[in-house]
Amino acid sequence: MRNLRKKQDPDAQRSLFGEILDWMLAPLLFVWPISIAFTHYFANSVAGFPYDQSLREHVSAIARQIDFDRGYPQFALPGTAQLYLRSDEIDNVYFHLLDGDGVLVAGDPELPSPVAGSLLNSEHGEVHFRDDEFSGQTLRVAYMYLSAPGESSERRVLIEVGETTEKRSQLANKIIASVILPQFVIIPLAVVLVWFGLSQGLRPLTRLRNRIEARREADLSPISLGRVPEELRPLTEAFNSMLARMQHNVDAQRRFIANAAHQMRTPLTGLKTQAQLAMRESDPAEVRHALRQILSGVDRAAHLVDQLLALARAEASGLSPQTLQPLDLDQLLHEIVETWVMQALEKRIDLGYEPAGAVPILGNTFLLREMINNLLDNALRYTPAGGRVTARVVKQGDFALLEIEDNGSGIADDDSQKVFDRFYRAEGRDGEGSGLGLAIVREIAEVHQAAASLRPLTINASGEEQHGCIARIVFPLHRPPPRLALPEAVRSGYA
Repeated sequence: MRNLRKKQDPDAQRSLFGEILDWMLAPLLFVWPISIAFTHYFANSVAGFPYDQSLREHVSAIARQIDFDRGYPQFALPGTAQLYLRSDEIDNVYFHLLDGDGVLVAGDPELPSPVAGSLLNSEHGEVHFRDDEFSGQTLRVAYMYLSAPGESSERRVLIEVGETTEKRSQLANKIIASVILPQFVIIPLAVVLVWFGLSQGLRPLTRLRNRIEARREADLSPISLGRVPEELRPLTEAFNSMLARMQHNVDAQRRFIANAAHQMRTPLTGLKTQAQLAMRESDPAEVRHALRQILSGVDRAAHLVDQLLALARAEASGLSPQTLQPLDLDQLLHEIVETWVMQALEKRIDLGYEPAGAVPILGNTFLLREMINNLLDNALRYTPAGGRVTARVVKQGDFALLEIEDNGSGIADDDSQKVFDRFYRAEGRDGEGSGLGLAIVREIAEVHQAAASLRPLTINASGEEQHGCIARIVFPLHRPPPRLALPEAVRSGYA
């Protein structure tokens, strides 16, 4: 049943072998009826030529038997000559002579006469041919105009010899059969040879397919181009390029899983150690201290799991510019900053927000919240008590700049790009981060066709000397197409 549905599906892709075979045989099947028509035409021409010559000779022979006496034709054809003229086992032969007035001089009166005026321009002594009908049969008629020397055209004589066309049809059919019948052998043989040639010609493609099918599932090494035909090289090179990208992704996933397992092992090991210490302690104060350590470890592990899940969602989002929705980046930043105020107060950090008005971009609200939360978490984590963190959105031409600025410990120039790698932590940085926050930021920025950067800061936005760092995400501004204004007459018509 599945195969039946597949055959009925108009969008189902046929085999390459079948497509090539169709394109080779379809013109042949189209040309074959045309060749039959041409064969029929030329066969009739060839078959009629010798019999036309025979009629021509008959007309000339009769013309030699005509004498003119004072301008009047005298015709005397012996009986044996008439029998010879009419001797034909297949066709009927007729002849007659007509004077200038169309009156029968001799011959068969039943032979059709020409249409009046159709032979007025016939030249003296020249044999012509025409087709006519008699008693439902097709006649081939040879005729010649003959007149006495020095006489006017009114005294001329028309000589006509007609013959049915059965011999011509039989000869034409034999010629057509001799041409067409071999084609019934040649064409199937040509189809078989084409099929065999295509089978041999597509063997390299079959070998390439077999080489791919014989590979192990984990084998992503490139296919050797040694025995690949020139026509298949672009396809093979594209396939090798895809394998290289897949290998890169697989290696990245393996590194990510290994690093994630290592990162998860550390808090879990700490939790196990603190639980074992708590079980051996009898002092309630020490037990509470161990429980607080366990609670802190659980928070760190939960935070790490949340970041791993956020990174996986960002990678698997599959968003494109066509699926993003217009939103106000400044308003979104304001809403998110408000949720971090209490945490900033607990750490005695001045968390500021600088409004910028409406800043439209195309984005995904959920992913952008995750990105801004990671930027603020990173800034608050590495800013000491008494420090400042400022969040702002700035318009610059066709771009919107989201900036998170802090006066924390700063970052070295060499680490400004490495910090976006997964699980990378700059040396000398305090804190308990996992090294995933900025990796999440970069993944979400790439989804929104934005550029993420982190650089050390020596002078802040107010022009004051300051140490710290500034995280910046550059988004393309969204400019909706202008709405066409209705003419005044149309607007008044709606009013």
